[in-house]
Amino acid sequence: MFARRRVVVQIDSRYSIINNHFSTINGLKLGLEWRGRVRTGLAFYFLSSRIPTRLEPPDNAAEEADATLRFYNIALYGEYVLIENPRWELGVNLQGGMGSVRVEYNLSDTVRVRTPRDFIALVEPSVAAQMRVFSWASLGAGAGWRQPLFVDPIVRREISGPIFYVRAKILIAPLLRIRRNHEPLFSQKDIRARAIKNRTRRIFYGE
Repeated sequence: MFARRRVVVQIDSRYSIINNHFSTINGLKLGLEWRGRVRTGLAFYFLSSRIPTRLEPPDNAAEEADATLRFYNIALYGEYVLIENPRWELGVNLQGGMGSVRVEYNLSDTVRVRTPRDFIALVEPSVAAQMRVFSWASLGAGAGWRQPLFVDPIVRREISGPIFYVRAKILIAPLLRIRRNHEPLFSQKDIRARAIKNRTRRIFYGE
């Protein structure tokens, strides 16, 4: 199993509903993949959107203070491909880690301050599907749940919620092979789903 492994670097931007607001959580993954089915490694995420918070600001904050929630976390992740064929892939993902959360608020019209960081632990199970469009490109999407641990119940209510994401992957090695062998760029070679009637194959794959 460990004979065929490769390094995987992935930009992983996730989307979520935090405190009834649509938000973007940007991330970067670095890990290893074995035989195309098992992937594991390290990930770093931070909340890039400014999300209004229901947490009360300190007493010295300005009236009607503009308070926003900020957090980041580092996580270990593991992914296993349950079902795969030349066209489709369905896998499950579990990642867990730790980080910090804090609130930024306006002390006055010109001064913004930050509360001290609070420790936070996160667990995020998800499921994702991916379709290979060509031998060198694939598209995918996934959904799951973000659950904070070891935090105040008010903060837990602020941060917990659904997560969803889309993926677009370009495979460099197959693309170079196609160019080197002068093969058609948009060919369906080697990725056709099996056991499909000829009429259906002609409709969807252009044969």
